[in-house]
Amino acid sequence: MGEALAELDVLRSLAEVAHKKGYTRPRFTESRRLLIREGRHPVVEETVTFVPNDLFMDERTHLALVTGPNMAGKSVFLRQVALIALLAQMGSFVPAKEAELPLFDKIFTRVGASDAVAEGISTFMAEMQEAAGILSGATENSLVILDELGRGTSTHDGMALAWAIAKHLAQKVRCKTLFATHYRELAELAEELPGVINLHAAAREWKGEVVFLYRILPGVAEKSYGIQVAKLARLPEEVLAEAKRKLSELEKKSMAKPKAELLPLFEPPEHPILEELRKIEPEKLTPLEALELLFRLRKELG
Repeated sequence: MGEALAELDVLRSLAEVAHKKGYTRPRFTESRRLLIREGRHPVVEETVTFVPNDLFMDERTHLALVTGPNMAGKSVFLRQVALIALLAQMGSFVPAKEAELPLFDKIFTRVGASDAVAEGISTFMAEMQEAAGILSGATENSLVILDELGRGTSTHDGMALAWAIAKHLAQKVRCKTLFATHYRELAELAEELPGVINLHAAAREWKGEVVFLYRILPGVAEKSYGIQVAKLARLPEEVLAEAKRKLSELEKKSMAKPKAELLPLFEPPEHPILEELRKIEPEKLTPLEALELLFRLRKELG
């Protein structure tokens, strides 16, 4: 009797919230299509005037990269998608005008910063351990939420790791993944891999101020607006002025630096002859075929 009353209490609470807040009944599909129209965060919308956002990932879309400045709404967007999926699968209506989802076997999240000082685990190590758990546990039927992965180390290391992890999820695991990042270079994954889309948290500059629109739109963020965000945090004017001066200096150096001096972020592609050699099965070649192959490869190398 006690268990039945507890279950009834939970269902009544979910129904009351759904009625009061205008939640909608989600639809489940056997395809791997994910559609959320005018989705909202069930907690954040209680504290601010909330701007709803859409998400559409068809059967062939595995990874959505979300760029944009701090405070523009990237993290809230990621969290609301995870919460809508979780609420739907526990039998609740969801904070959205329309929601169509596949059944997820697991929901993985890597959000925020954490460490374990007593165990000698840094923030970056904790982040990598969580990422390792996701890569080993996720399947094509999972939902993965990654927020600012790779922040805790050098820019090049962080970008390289974020690139490799995002690529593995999109290419090998092929699960539904939302990946928020400040590394705008990751947007190039959409040109390299099928199934990757770019989204951005929209912001505009107006008279030297940054205005956050809290809209998630297709495409890549144009700027990071870091100094404008620091201004909103009320950093001293002299500090902001020095930051602007240094930023201008760094940008000029970056533009003036010869291309030959720039170190590549990723390793150059392997020579095609090496790729061909790896495919060869020597035990299946006759002596004549091996000799002909050797002469041909030598000729191609010049």
